[in-house]
Amino acid sequence: MNSMTKEYALGVDVGGTNSEYGLVDRNGDILYESKVDTKDCKTADDLVNHIFSDLKKEGYLKYKIHGIGIGAPNGNYFNGTIEFAPNLKWKGVIPLAEMFSKKFGVPAILTNDANAAALGEKIYGNAKDLNDFVTITLGTGLGSGVIVNGNLVYGHDGFAGEYGHIRVIPNGRSCGCGRKGCLETYASATGVVRSIDELESKHKYYSKINELSEPHAEDIFRLADEGDDFASEIIDYTAEVLGSALADFICFNSPKAYVLFGGIAQSGQAFADKVKNYMEESALNIYKDKVEIRISSLHDKNAAVLGASSLVWNEIEE
Repeated sequence: MNSMTKEYALGVDVGGTNSEYGLVDRNGDILYESKVDTKDCKTADDLVNHIFSDLKKEGYLKYKIHGIGIGAPNGNYFNGTIEFAPNLKWKGVIPLAEMFSKKFGVPAILTNDANAAALGEKIYGNAKDLNDFVTITLGTGLGSGVIVNGNLVYGHDGFAGEYGHIRVIPNGRSCGCGRKGCLETYASATGVVRSIDELESKHKYYSKINELSEPHAEDIFRLADEGDDFASEIIDYTAEVLGSALADFICFNSPKAYVLFGGIAQSGQAFADKVKNYMEESALNIYKDKVEIRISSLHDKNAAVLGASSLVWNEIEE
């Protein structure tokens, strides 16, 4: 069967920084993928129109698109809406699934972006052998997709699994959600950068971080690898907060593994090992040495796009 006669799903991953999308077949092979700066899309309509126009310009609307799967922050699976996402400029309730469906003329389904990443990991990635695990997405914010007995946990209203907004530091850092001390304000790309100014250290004023005009999380990891003491302290602190939080979260569903995904996770096994060590230090005895920390195997394949597209085959067809 050639690519023109195949059926494809359009997978869309809406992120706080970039929105990525791709045409994916049933085997998880990506025919086409691209991305757009989310901040350049002043409204959700702008995103829908950009993706439609890009696929049309590149000639991919000639292909049979069976349906659209969307992963988005604060995505409500039951309503197909984004609701009050703190890391997006679009405010309020956005009926994104309906908007895509009307534009493309095919069914569309939406879920939380971390749920989409978890599905991608389960079907195509490093969690194929797992029925009980949690994907932790470490990007602009921190998301989580919880799978129990092989099924995603949605809760009664579609918002289960918001680990990033569990408060871990009493009266801690202010969060975009309006509260203080949420995990994502410490263990995310933005959290790493915030630690530059907020973490006390005797090495702070001697760090090469001070030479950077606009440091990013990847800069901190790079400098830590190069032996910068302050950068190393920031990475260690990030791992400590995350590992301690994950130790507490084990009590909820006793997962076999946490699968780390996103920019911070791509820094490598050393960070995952730090998180694992801090998790074990804080875990209840009944959970010690039972929970793995895995790194996503889909960083070069776009787990969120694959997961979002899998919604089409798993949900719409049913």
